[in-house]
Amino acid sequence: MCCKQEALRRIISTLTNKSEELQNFLESVDHTLTGLQEESCKVMSELQAEIEQLYTALEERGAELRDIIKEEKQRKEMELQKQLSEGKFALLSCEELLDFANQTLIITNEEEFLTAAKQIKERVTMAPAFRLTTRPAVSDHMSQFTVDFSEERAGLLRLHFLPVPRPPQIDASSCIVRDNAITVTWRPPGEVDSSSDGSSGPTERYELEYRKTERDSAPRAAAEACWEKVCDITEIVYFCVSGLKFDSRFIIVRVRARNKAAAGEFSEPVAIETPAYNFGFDASTAHAELKVQGDTVTWEPQGVKGQVLVISRSATPSPNKTAASRGGRDRFAGESYTVLGDQEMTDGCHYWELRPLADWKSFSVGVAYRASLGRFDQLGKSAGSWCLHASQWLQSSLAAKHNNRAKTLDWPLPQRIGIYCDYDSGDLLFIDVDRLRLLHAFKTKFSQPLVPAFTVWCGGITIATGLQVPSFMGNFLHANIITTVGLSSSFLSDLLFTDFTLL
Repeated sequence: MCCKQEALRRIISTLTNKSEELQNFLESVDHTLTGLQEESCKVMSELQAEIEQLYTALEERGAELRDIIKEEKQRKEMELQKQLSEGKFALLSCEELLDFANQTLIITNEEEFLTAAKQIKERVTMAPAFRLTTRPAVSDHMSQFTVDFSEERAGLLRLHFLPVPRPPQIDASSCIVRDNAITVTWRPPGEVDSSSDGSSGPTERYELEYRKTERDSAPRAAAEACWEKVCDITEIVYFCVSGLKFDSRFIIVRVRARNKAAAGEFSEPVAIETPAYNFGFDASTAHAELKVQGDTVTWEPQGVKGQVLVISRSATPSPNKTAASRGGRDRFAGESYTVLGDQEMTDGCHYWELRPLADWKSFSVGVAYRASLGRFDQLGKSAGSWCLHASQWLQSSLAAKHNNRAKTLDWPLPQRIGIYCDYDSGDLLFIDVDRLRLLHAFKTKFSQPLVPAFTVWCGGITIATGLQVPSFMGNFLHANIITTVGLSSSFLSDLLFTDFTLL
């Protein structure tokens, strides 16, 4: 019976996995179909726009050529009209003179005849008919405007779609993951296929797409992130996507080439592993007067709205210890205005950052053994918690705390604190990220699962997670840090002081 049940469970598991795989496949096909329809509409629209531009260019050039012919026709017409007008006037003058000469022939009086003959001679000398060119000023020849667009027509008949660039190839070995940035490198289409006959078409720019996923396969599962796009990458065959939050196991990237209007197929997608420490606030542990909202925690005291809050002059002042005694069994209470992270650390290196909000007065940040931290325990006052405490209540102070011991730090209050924890080596470092200064280092041997721990009084804090261990940490973790940086003897004594659990 048990064997059959186990076999049935395996079948159910196989069917469930296959069902999920088919569901993802159907979603992928549906997404491809939608993309096909959108892409078809896009290229049809672009084709129509190109044809309209051809029509426009032909009309514009035709109008220019017609204007040239018209101008030449008008010029010749004006010349010929002028000749016609002058010729008609000369003809009329010639006919009048001829009529006068015929009348002179019949004059019988010699003196009158000689006078008339003299006038005729003078008029003939000055007659327009004898000064007028009898050849047309211009010809009717217009063959210089003959056109032959046979080559252009042949070119139009050769119109076809642009050659589509072949897919590039991502060089996975050259891709770099560093400081929450991914540098993707690829080989151009021409280098991918050395036997290319040139039909791939020129490449003008590249498009890169990436998305986060928990799987190293390309098909997008339901509820997974959509592709993010980076367009118009020119003149280079790499791109750095920076400012990422690594809140997934992998980031899948793909690249395609584009020419004037055509985009080629995407390269084979490559899954790049993005290890980082991701956690959030465990709201179930938060003190009743702490409000957890996303990556932010703020202190909101109960029953004091609109009232004057009286605070004692202690290093970390707080309201009445019994005011916050309500809440669940795991919730911090009393003067422990604490909230824990929701992800344990049991090995490896981890890094996260904290920023105080503008109205902050006091906070602590560090790590703790969750199992050994009581509801009323404050960070740094037990053997199972280590923290950096900052306060600007009454006066500014910065201190490292552990096992109810404190070490005052002579440094301005930082506005961005990096926390580095190497569980295996027992290193806990606090960094002023803006000034790249090591504030304090604990050296111990962790023996239980750790969680990030925070205390907030008056004001609030925000955290940044999903961060890789930044490259600048190498300056603080180098094996020869003491000799190469030249640390002072006072700092050496600080290191010895912080090794509480080994003393």
